[in-house]
Amino acid sequence: MARNFRIAPSILSANFAKLGDEVDNVLRAGADIVHFDVMDNHYVPNLTIGPLVCEALKKHGVTAPIDVHLMVKPVDRIIPDFAKAGATYITFHPEASEHVDRTIALIRECGCKPGLVFNPATPLDVLDYTLDKLNMVLLMSVNPGFGGQKFIPYVLDKARKVRQMIDDRGLNVSLEIDGGVGPANILEVAKAGVDTFVAGSAVFGAAKDSDPNRYDTVIGALRAELAKA
Repeated sequence: MARNFRIAPSILSANFAKLGDEVDNVLRAGADIVHFDVMDNHYVPNLTIGPLVCEALKKHGVTAPIDVHLMVKPVDRIIPDFAKAGATYITFHPEASEHVDRTIALIRECGCKPGLVFNPATPLDVLDYTLDKLNMVLLMSVNPGFGGQKFIPYVLDKARKVRQMIDDRGLNVSLEIDGGVGPANILEVAKAGVDTFVAGSAVFGAAKDSDPNRYDTVIGALRAELAKA
């Protein structure tokens, strides 16, 4: 089945002193989605960004979908804030919610598209009961908390399983992957059934800031690989 592949650079790897320009440049170069990695120094060992950054980018003029990955626990408190700030997708880890169905419903009530996130070693069992309520499934191909980690290969088996579940049920659910994805492996990942690719270090760390064409080059390389799928 032909898929509409989407590239979602993670701003975790961007230059925060020039964040609006950074996001403008990757979108101009052909990125589709702006990916937010929200960490709370509790669920994961790092502290990153909150709703104010999302709101600032919307006010800056960003109209592309904003994909907010919440690595926070508890999760329900912050969802309305990100929805108000302009999030399109809000994804969360099932183990960060006491009541997964309720959290999914809260995201929808706030006007956003819900998704579940699975760490590399987290079982997929909850999808048996929730997949038809989701717009996105995000598979972590690194353990969350830091950018720049190496891809964990066994996550490809999980991707194949989720793709089979989505297709068997005839659902329109995006399958996203996050961690260690770049031109060298994006084709293999796509062949496993993934359609949305988070790339942080591979995009924002591709070249020196002084190279005005660096995003065109790396996103072009990612697209060229995906064209082979």
